Amino acid sequence: MQFTNETIDLQQLPKYEETILTAPAPKYWRIIIINLIIFLFIIGAGLSALFLIDDEVQSNWSIFAGIFVAFAAFLFLLFRASFKRRGFALREKDILYKSGVIAETTIIVPLNRIQHVSLSEGVLSRMFDLGTLQIYTAGGSSGEIRIAGIPIEQAKALKEALVQRLVVNSETESE
Repeated sequence: MQFTNETIDLQQLPKYEETILTAPAPKYWRIIIINLIIFLFIIGAGLSALFLIDDEVQSNWSIFAGIFVAFAAFLFLLFRASFKRRGFALREKDILYKSGVIAETTIIVPLNRIQHVSLSEGVLSRMFDLGTLQIYTAGGSSGEIRIAGIPIEQAKALKEALVQRLVVNSETESE
């Protein structure tokens, strides 16, 4: 057998950017909004306590209220943009997850690197029939994927498909 080490034409490789991604369920946006409202309520309660304690802050309440409203609007827009840019795809040999607004992140995990798959439902997620799929890899925490906002039935089917793939991979490796 003769050793070869041919150059790969990078233009001929499949482009992950062309993969059609599955977006989170629209109902997941409601969960994000509820969490954002809870966060802003806590911040607002802290500011209100500050108004009651400090006379100088009381005299500038309109400035603080304006900053708070601008901060809330900024968070809303940021989370909305982030929600619209999320997506995942299960392909023949890997799973792909894309997220991020300011810094876009694309994680591609080969299926044979997956070691464990878990499905979780939080209180709000359960109310909206959504789940979060957590995929753990052999590479450690840097290769993990957390896909939130998947309809629970789709998440169960995806988990089952990945677990079946794990079984096939482990049987092939043991032979």
